[in-house]
Amino acid sequence: MTNTDIDPDIDRLHGLMALMTGDEKHSPAATSTLDALWVLYDRVLRISPASVDRADRDRFLLSKGHGPMAYYAVLAAKGFFPEAWLTGFGSYDSPLGHHPDRTLVPGAEIGSGSLGHGLPLAVGSVLGLRAQGLTDSHVWVLIGDAELDEGSNHEAIAFAGPAGLEQLHTLVIDNSSATYGWPGGIASRFEAAGWSAETVDGRDHEALYAAFTAPHPGRPRAVVARVEPKNA
Repeated sequence: MTNTDIDPDIDRLHGLMALMTGDEKHSPAATSTLDALWVLYDRVLRISPASVDRADRDRFLLSKGHGPMAYYAVLAAKGFFPEAWLTGFGSYDSPLGHHPDRTLVPGAEIGSGSLGHGLPLAVGSVLGLRAQGLTDSHVWVLIGDAELDEGSNHEAIAFAGPAGLEQLHTLVIDNSSATYGWPGGIASRFEAAGWSAETVDGRDHEALYAAFTAPHPGRPRAVVARVEPKNA
């Protein structure tokens, strides 16, 4: 399903996002992630309000923390916190800040907003799970294409491939906001480091689901979700 199809879930999520107002809401940064986030939470991630404290849960890390509106809308839709919280977004006494705080937002794994931190934290999360013998839990991290300008991400990419971190999944939202690039596109950067990588339409739900669930034995997985800037 693409963004041109009638999808009541996405319509509802847009309605939830409309409850969040303010001058610093980074709406384009949020809407570019909405479809991919919904597919992950609705069809892929093994996590729910009832399992947020289970050691064997899947983990989702929002590294692109400066645009959390879609993230908050998806968490509210899935029952992690009341939808009524959304109207207070960004206010002094609201738990829903302009950058997520893991101590305040139910379901949030990390506090984020400083770009370039999420992927290294995801690598560390996988290593920690391995050390505990929890090899069935998957770790997902969502980053923006501009975050790949940060050197910390490239260190994480270079480590994760040779280390064979199969539990690690990186979702890159590509809306042409990066300063730099690579011959062959973003996916080629990951492939050069030994990752399994694929580029898909970031609004096509079936393409996203297929890419998210594709087997990649012995290698970390990167999915580049391409979103046209005019629709970001």
